[in-house]
Amino acid sequence: MSIGLAWRQVRDRFRQAGLDTPELDARLIAQHVFGLDAMALVRREREVVSPQWATELERAALRRLAGEPVSRIIGEREFWGLRLALNEATLDPRPETELLVGDAIAFAEHKRSPRIADLGTGSGAIVIAILSALPKARAFATDISEPALAAAKANAERHHVADRVDFRLGPWWQAVPHQELFDLIVSNPPYIAREEIASLQPEVRLFDPKAALDGGWDGLEAYRAIASQAARRLNPGGLLLLEIGANQGETVSRIFSRAGFGRIEVQKDLAGLDRLVLASHS
Repeated sequence: MSIGLAWRQVRDRFRQAGLDTPELDARLIAQHVFGLDAMALVRREREVVSPQWATELERAALRRLAGEPVSRIIGEREFWGLRLALNEATLDPRPETELLVGDAIAFAEHKRSPRIADLGTGSGAIVIAILSALPKARAFATDISEPALAAAKANAERHHVADRVDFRLGPWWQAVPHQELFDLIVSNPPYIAREEIASLQPEVRLFDPKAALDGGWDGLEAYRAIASQAARRLNPGGLLLLEIGANQGETVSRIFSRAGFGRIEVQKDLAGLDRLVLASHS
């Protein structure tokens, strides 16, 4: 069987199964299995598939048909134009989080040497995207998971920002030295109420790490932890940027108002849902 026929057969199976993006999924999986980029997949489509490749392609196809996201199968996700490695301890970065990155860059690009804190960094998607756009910025990035930090460090090396980010193991502010202050604090913390996790889509519920989803009984535990020190960790003129759940704008705003922030704004996404909370001293 040729490479072209092999991946198209997978595409057809994905179509029959009713997957949303059967051709894209099949292409990405084939590129991963065959070790080819998009152009090479076209140029070499008449080459014969080896038995090993055929076996690996079948295993990957069955994983996708069982509901596993393509990003988990191939072990990486494109985010902000960057290819980021994932593992079992990292959240699969969502396109919606690029809204946070865009706002962060727009805010910090006018500062001479901005200092950034990324709390709960996971794969490092947010901080690496920001640092790749701001060559004079430096950052701290924390996570409670050693495997997640390993992925983040590898991604930082891959995108040539590792010398400008200090990765620390620990929860929220506990991993950041007390004397460190920042111009920009960012986070996409877990914000799903614990009892709601069972109702999430299978590709999220079954394949994203629970620690990156579970926001406690009300979904707000991480915000309270971040708020406990955020006001005193932010330099004058600095900004706190947090991703939130679709209906959490009012409650998260209240948490940070009580924590000493004078100016708080809720930003909605393209679907009109609460997506970010922005907070500053004034």
